[in-house]
Amino acid sequence: MASADTRRVGDGAGGAFQPYLDSLRQELQQRDPTLLSVAVALLAVLLTLVFWKFIWSRKSSQRAVLFVGLCDSGKTLLFVRLLTGHYRDTQTSITDSSAVYKGNSLTLIDLPGHESLRLQFLDRFKSSARAVVFVVDSATFQREVKDVAEFLYQVLVDSMGLKNTPSFLIACNKQDIAMAKSAKLIQQQLEKELNTLRVTRSAAPSTLDSSSTAPAQLGKKGKEFEFSQLPLKVEFLECSAKGGRGDAGTADIQDLEKWLAKIA
Repeated sequence: MASADTRRVGDGAGGAFQPYLDSLRQELQQRDPTLLSVAVALLAVLLTLVFWKFIWSRKSSQRAVLFVGLCDSGKTLLFVRLLTGHYRDTQTSITDSSAVYKGNSLTLIDLPGHESLRLQFLDRFKSSARAVVFVVDSATFQREVKDVAEFLYQVLVDSMGLKNTPSFLIACNKQDIAMAKSAKLIQQQLEKELNTLRVTRSAAPSTLDSSSTAPAQLGKKGKEFEFSQLPLKVEFLECSAKGGRGDAGTADIQDLEKWLAKIA
C-alpha cells in the first residue's frame, strides 16, 4: 500500500514539474552537456530526499498503542505500571489518558472500557494506531467470555479494515490471581466464541475506518475459526499489573515491555 501511495505522489510531483524540466533540459543541452548531467543528478537526490521524508512522516504519524478492553480488565493499571513502574489505585475511566513511552517512539493511550464509550474513543484514535493491546481479565474471563468475544470481534473486524493494519496483542492480565485462566485456554475459548459470533453476525458496523469495506466475517469460510487465519498477526501473552505480592509487589509485565520494544 505504501509503495502504491508513493508512486501516486511521485507521478503527481513529476507531472506538475514536467514542463519546467523539459524547458530546463533543452536549455542546458544547448549550453553544456556536463551541466545537464550535474543538474539531473541533483534533481535525483532532491526527489529521493522528498520520498524518504514522506515515508518517515507517515510512519511517525502512527505511533499510538491503544489499550482497550472491558471495564475492570486492568488496562489503566497496566498503563501506569508501564510508564512509572509503580502501583496506583485506579477507577473506571470515562476519558482517555495518554503519555509518551520510552524513547519517544510510542505513545500509550488508555481508552475507556465502558460499553457506551469504548467504540467512540476507539474511532477517535484509529488513524494514529501502530498497535492495539486488548486487555483481558484472566480471573473473571470464564463468566465474561461472551462480552469479551463480542468486543474483540468488533475490534478485529475494524482493525482489518484499516489501510495500515496495526500490530495486535491480547494481554491476559491478572495472572497473580489463583483462578486466572492461562493465555492458551483464553485463546482456545475466544476462538470458539468468535466462531459462533461470525455465524450470527455476517458483518459488523465499521468503527475504525468508515471508508473501508469490512470483511463479512473473520477467518476462513467453512472452517472452524482460528486466529492464525487472520491477515493480521494476533499474539497472546500473560501478565500481571498488580504483581504476585499484592499492591506493593513488582508487576509481571516484562513480556509486555518486550513486545512494545519489538513494535517500536
